[in-house]
Amino acid sequence: MCSGTRLRWLALVALLLGMQAMVVFSAAVALAVDAPAETIRLWQGNAPGALGAAEQDIPVVAWWPALNSKPPQEKTAAIVICPGGGYGGLADHEGSDYARWLNAQGVSAFVLRYRLGSKGYRHPVMLGDVSRAMRVVRSQHSQLGIDPKRVGVMGSSAGGHLALTLLTHGDNGNPSAVDPIDQQSSRADLGVLCYPVVSMVSANTHIGSQKNLLGDAPSEELLRDLSGELAVDDQTPPTFVWHTVEDKGVKLEGVLDLAASLQKHNRPFELHVYEKGAHGIGLGVRPYDPTKLHPWTVECSRWLAERGFSKSKAQNQEPRP
Repeated sequence: MCSGTRLRWLALVALLLGMQAMVVFSAAVALAVDAPAETIRLWQGNAPGALGAAEQDIPVVAWWPALNSKPPQEKTAAIVICPGGGYGGLADHEGSDYARWLNAQGVSAFVLRYRLGSKGYRHPVMLGDVSRAMRVVRSQHSQLGIDPKRVGVMGSSAGGHLALTLLTHGDNGNPSAVDPIDQQSSRADLGVLCYPVVSMVSANTHIGSQKNLLGDAPSEELLRDLSGELAVDDQTPPTFVWHTVEDKGVKLEGVLDLAASLQKHNRPFELHVYEKGAHGIGLGVRPYDPTKLHPWTVECSRWLAERGFSKSKAQNQEPRP
């Protein structure tokens, strides 16, 4: 083989090896961003009302930072995610898959592992967990690269009920609290509700969620207080809601009642009802595949951008009221 041919062959081999190395590197990067960066305990000691010290007794958030969101990069919006599961379990595809999707929108995500009725917990423990998650994110905003004025909440099914309960029961924090985290606001700046359980009082409730949350004999007052359609007021944050007609697990009527209440109180909201889709469809595909997502993700992405939550819009405009 002449020297010129040999050099061309060597160059080709080097090129192929380089391409292979790039593929391996790209795969490694993909794996690196396909998992939470950190799991953050909401309380350093025992959580209030803890029944033990097992994993099920320790509420945490899994932090999925948006790409390039770590300091000193630009601060991003954040959303705390409440997976569904009837207050008896936590559906991973309504947690980590949502986090992956939010990261693609330039939004940092915090998947909440809240305590469950199936493990002996009852209200207000779950509301306390999601409230604490909101406070933790705001209290650590500098370390997490988060804009504390752009922190939302998201949930599906029973997790949607928990997110809705936060939307209607969030507070400004206690400035006199000894724990500086408790001085932070738990109010969400917006909410995304995916086929949510809305009511605890009407025929449209989800009985399993109601029992896991409230036990066997809740008072009428408590049922009404935790019914989203009755708890909406003039301060309820902007809300994106979607559901399907085919959903037999959580009835559409509860969502329609919620929309009517939001309209009555002149609160900003967007409602999308799709004909097809069984309960628990999440992003519409499992495992996660960004090329096959349900149409609600397109509408929600636009809505988040309009609210100043996406990376592209946050640089150029103030969030809508």
